[in-house]
Amino acid sequence: MAHEVKGVVARGKGAPVSIETIIVPDPGAGEAVVDVQACGVCHTDLHYREGGINDEFPFLLGHEAAGVVSAVGDGVTNVIVGDNVILNWRAVCGQCRACSRGRPQYCFATHNATQKMTLADGTELSPALGIGAFAEKTLVHSGQCTKVDPAAAPTAAGLLGCGVMAGIGAAINTGGVGRGDSVAVFGCGGVGDAAIAGSRLAGAAKIIAVDIDDRKLEWAKGMGATHTVNSGQTDPVEAIRALTGGFGVDVAIDAVGHPAVFEQAFYARDLAGTVVLVGVPNPTMEITLPLIDLFGRGGAVKSSWYGDCLPSRDFPMLIDLYLQGRFDLDGFVSETIGLGDVEAAFEKMHRGEVLRSVVVL
Repeated sequence: MAHEVKGVVARGKGAPVSIETIIVPDPGAGEAVVDVQACGVCHTDLHYREGGINDEFPFLLGHEAAGVVSAVGDGVTNVIVGDNVILNWRAVCGQCRACSRGRPQYCFATHNATQKMTLADGTELSPALGIGAFAEKTLVHSGQCTKVDPAAAPTAAGLLGCGVMAGIGAAINTGGVGRGDSVAVFGCGGVGDAAIAGSRLAGAAKIIAVDIDDRKLEWAKGMGATHTVNSGQTDPVEAIRALTGGFGVDVAIDAVGHPAVFEQAFYARDLAGTVVLVGVPNPTMEITLPLIDLFGRGGAVKSSWYGDCLPSRDFPMLIDLYLQGRFDLDGFVSETIGLGDVEAAFEKMHRGEVLRSVVVL
């Protein structure tokens, strides 16, 4: 039978979110119902509320979540009732052209639940990134459930579902940061600090954090930054070159998603270095670079979507590192809140006061 739960809904563009009664159906074939334990407040949820993703309102927000499987549908074999899982929005299909080439981290046909969750009046909801986890229960495709060690605190584990994985993956998977490399990360919010932490995990020798907020630069030090640059007070390109013998870094990561920042990252890398864009730009943004500079500097210019992660591979590995004390996931949790505090958390996030507010259910 269907379940009635409370969830956070965005009914219209720019309107404050509200707590509504959500109807969660029993899982169908290939689906699972997850009792959500914790869900991070991510910028993507705010983008949904502001109409920056699409206009398929109303949205059931929340996607950066951990929980426990409470029911599964026919044909589900990857999880069972009682499994502790992190929810992901890359449930690989195994059949598309990316998967068939052995590159499932680029799957072009990821799965979502077929059935719809609804409001009490029957209005169909669009779950954020196919998840909708600002709710006591949510319905997802079983492939969106990645089983992890139950010893991991859900408040921390859930953050791998989006922002932290995006940042770590931008450094390790997309940027290919390796032992002894030099790295610059532009933007020291949750994703940027995760890129810093990922660079440290990968063995980077020099990790330069760049931001206009000294408070965020202090947070970055805690995640592994060896040097900091306040780009509101000094030219970050020149500062980075001064820290790298005049050459620039091996990997420059733009975790902001702004043309001016991307240009700084582009010119702050060494010859044959790599630039990674992981910050999400808005659809109106454009960038112009001299084509001779793109050619003459060599290297690679890449975008990183979800940190080019494969959840089944990356989530359990990172949880193991967390439980071994080698990766400080707890350090990303600025505060824990209730469902009714999501709107206030959006404001704190917009003002740069938190790395992550985490809803605990």
